[in-house]
Amino acid sequence: MIENSSIPSSAFHSHVFLGEGHETGERKTWAVIWLCGAMMIAEIVGGLLYGSIALVADGLHMSTHAGALLLAAVAYTYARKHADDPNFTFGTGKLGDLAGFTSAIVLAMIALLIAYESVTRILAPVSIHFAEAIPIACLGLVVNVASAWLLSSGGHHHGHSHGHADERHDHDEAHPITTDSGVVVLDVFEDGVPPRFRLRVETGSALTAQAASVETVRPNGTQQRFAMKDQDGYLESVDEIPEPHAFTAQVRIGQQAYTVVFEEHEHAAASAHHDNNMRAAVIHVMADAAVSVLVIAGLLLARTFGWVWMDPMAGIAGAAVIASWAYGLVRDTGSILLDRNPDPRMANKLRQTIESEGDQLADLHLWRLGPGHLGAIISVITTHAREPDYYRARLARFRSLSHLTVEILHKS
Repeated sequence: MIENSSIPSSAFHSHVFLGEGHETGERKTWAVIWLCGAMMIAEIVGGLLYGSIALVADGLHMSTHAGALLLAAVAYTYARKHADDPNFTFGTGKLGDLAGFTSAIVLAMIALLIAYESVTRILAPVSIHFAEAIPIACLGLVVNVASAWLLSSGGHHHGHSHGHADERHDHDEAHPITTDSGVVVLDVFEDGVPPRFRLRVETGSALTAQAASVETVRPNGTQQRFAMKDQDGYLESVDEIPEPHAFTAQVRIGQQAYTVVFEEHEHAAASAHHDNNMRAAVIHVMADAAVSVLVIAGLLLARTFGWVWMDPMAGIAGAAVIASWAYGLVRDTGSILLDRNPDPRMANKLRQTIESEGDQLADLHLWRLGPGHLGAIISVITTHAREPDYYRARLARFRSLSHLTVEILHKS
């Protein structure tokens, strides 16, 4: 039967599942919209004043570009303003994925239109005004490069690899220890090398490898002693530290011993942290930039060698690139909108964690709530008198689990 326990404090939690850089992404997108809008007005007004239909056409094209970015900006703003709206059962974190999916559909349509126009021009060539077309294409490229730089600049990524490209772990790496002769710092160093302990002096006298050692005690009682060796300004353990990095470390310095606790936390696959709204905005400007590069190349070859067919061929190549990016965006955002399991590896680890003490995981639902936020519903069959908070504590190391519901089924 299902056991109903008293209401724990963990039952009350926030439903705001926006990405870490949500407001930064919102500001960047609006800034790029203003840039594109100003360029659009300048091109249309300049084209009308100087009688250049090509300049007007490029200005109108820029308006569609700004419109696509406007979709991303509105999604950011709406998600932020309605993040606490109780009508959104699991928050507004998926709104960016919905905007990304819509942008991907728009990109696919643009690819089809470019391909259609290019094929039409191969079958029925038209005269090209190189003097106007090339500078306009170069101007468009400059604007798109500036837009991509604005959207991509200042990105912050954290976490470090443990040998898996799609998985991140972190823990409290630097642990200061106050000794009788000063302060030393113990940490785990693994930046591109196998993980090892490092012990360095922050204040006080220098250490020697003979006077220091580290012994780990894991939750299952396993102990391991690490001898130290002298390096340039610090001590480093001779042996590597095996996974997982969750243990109590006894640090011996001379005749004194100090206790340090390392707690490892696991994150979801990198794809679960992607901001697909920003990704869609970046793809829009990159797609435009790629087409501009191809168009410039095609125009230069057409003007130099008389290869008029190079211009529409460049359009077809650009359409293929845009279609490829649109497909990837549709695939990824569509999976999120349909609540596909975002990280099978994490699902397996959740199962292993629950079943490692003899319990049985009867049911598991894992889905993405927003960038960096996952939701999970687990149903546990157990013969022990355990409360939901017991399993919450065991799963606390999975930091990406922002919404966890636990159901307990007692088996006699």
